[in-house]
Amino acid sequence: MERWESPVEKAIREAQERGEFDNLPGAGKPLRSLGNPEVEDPDWWVKSLVERENLDMSGAMSPAMALRKEVAGYPESLLDLRTEESVRAVLDDYNHRVREDRLRPGVGPRSPVWARIVDVDEMVERWRVLREERRQQAVRAAAEARAVIAADASRAARRGRGSWIRRLLGRS
Repeated sequence: MERWESPVEKAIREAQERGEFDNLPGAGKPLRSLGNPEVEDPDWWVKSLVERENLDMSGAMSPAMALRKEVAGYPESLLDLRTEESVRAVLDDYNHRVREDRLRPGVGPRSPVWARIVDVDEMVERWRVLREERRQQAVRAAAEARAVIAADASRAARRGRGSWIRRLLGRS
């Protein structure tokens, strides 16, 4: 009696007969983490998928963990804000979301994970310091760029050709 074969099984059998599965990368090697006592992480395949596909898993985090991740980036993540009022607004909004998260009922036998409340005044002061450091770095970089341009103009003048900027603009 002949055995019935599904279309998928038939396609696999035919591919095997043609040798399409021969010499594949990793052929003959065990799958990563299967039977390997050193790698006993049951979610290794999910982690490798996230890493390989460069997926953003922030949506899969619990609200408290997302808040903890957010506060870990302060004050560096606030450097693009221009005014102290906008920094305070972001920090006040964060503290409000932390307080709301703490009102959620705890689920399960474990104690709840909480994100910390931020001291707005302290964080604003840290933002000011970082912002000033960034401004000073920009001033130093601009001064270095001007020095390079001046040195280039000086070399060009010594060669008697004028600066490359003047030549570009058609002025001698």
